[in-house]
Amino acid sequence: MKINVIAHPNSKKPKIEKDLLGTLHVYVSQPPLEGKANKAIVEALAEHFKVKKSSVVFISGEKSRNKLFEIS
Repeated sequence: MKINVIAHPNSKKPKIEKDLLGTLHVYVSQPPLEGKANKAIVEALAEHFKVKKSSVVFISGEKSRNKLFEIS
């Protein structure tokens, strides 16, 4: 299953919200430096969908707020 994600790094409260279009907004407290926010998003998605971190695959959007992940 492929999931569109909008990243919100440096947030005070880590959380995941879904908007009306089905896009997930993932708020993480890590900064967008050296991939720290991307790693935190992978961990948050794995916890949200109750799968292992290795099941969440980053596809595109490394330096963008709009990201695409695949969860198997």
